[in-house]
Amino acid sequence: MPLPTSKTPTTTDELDDFLSQADDGVLKTIQSHPGDCLVLGAGGKMGYHLCRMIRSVHRELGDRYQVTAVSRFNDPSKRKQFSDSSIATIQADLSDGRALSQLPDAPNIFFLAGVKFGTTTQPQLLKKMNQEVPELVAKKYADARIVAMSTGCVYSFTHADSGGSKETDEMNPPGDYARSCIARENAFGKQSEKANTPVAIVRLNYSIDCRYGVLVDIAKAVYEGTLIDLSMGYVNVIWQRDAVSQIIRCLPHAHSPPWIINITGEETLSVRWLAEEFAARMRKEAKFTGQEVGECWLSNSERAQQLFGRTEMPLSTMMDWITDWLTRGMPLLDKPTHFQSRDGNY
Repeated sequence: MPLPTSKTPTTTDELDDFLSQADDGVLKTIQSHPGDCLVLGAGGKMGYHLCRMIRSVHRELGDRYQVTAVSRFNDPSKRKQFSDSSIATIQADLSDGRALSQLPDAPNIFFLAGVKFGTTTQPQLLKKMNQEVPELVAKKYADARIVAMSTGCVYSFTHADSGGSKETDEMNPPGDYARSCIARENAFGKQSEKANTPVAIVRLNYSIDCRYGVLVDIAKAVYEGTLIDLSMGYVNVIWQRDAVSQIIRCLPHAHSPPWIINITGEETLSVRWLAEEFAARMRKEAKFTGQEVGECWLSNSERAQQLFGRTEMPLSTMMDWITDWLTRGMPLLDKPTHFQSRDGNY
């Protein structure tokens, strides 16, 4: 489907519909890897659109397979959102070994679980959710094909003019969160090599939709006249539909030992420039604090571009849509990214 580049979705339903549309690459991936799909940790910001995208392909292929969303589903309305889209749900705590053992088998596993925010003083929670749960899941689904989410925060800081860290670059990041994400990758890696489980590890940098993400954080600060911290002066972003499509299309590349890929946008973006662009759109003034530091978390997406092509959603359209969404007073998720943090603690 061509991108509606001039018209912002007018409702959350329209936005969710657009973010969940499958492209030909997703269709071919699901065709070549038939069977049920299990999405673990589906209650987060990306799980709903990933499940819906897979579900739409299953319908097109004749409804022979099922996608099941697994989450704690502490909010009943969140579970209903999946059910209303004909997506099967299971309420389960993945850190509970008994609950995990009772989950159904499936040939295709997408692992989206993990914790980040509110963990600065809870190292035990980081270890439990970002290391021990992946170990349990990798053992439970040793015979499946697994796509596991990670983050670009596993890399060391790199210069803004470097083009970003590549998949083979150094991993010596600041902060307990980033180190716990390395432990998550290692957990899948060890089990993959032990059981010959095909695994793809996705290092994602800053998925965006109109309701959350780095661009929303910056645009909201401009709109409200609050200071924008330039400590982390450069970022990568990717539209959520593009990110979800690429995550699904990683399935055929899963391998033992794990295959690793960065998923993000092609450009290194200046936070100052982004703020000034939003300010021009809103006829506001961008206000700043601090100064740009030459090194920050950035990822190189050349491997993804070679495999999947360039992302479809232009940056200018993302910014136009977010500006329109925000100035119309549409709902936000109120989940700041804290992208400004340089110590890696959240």
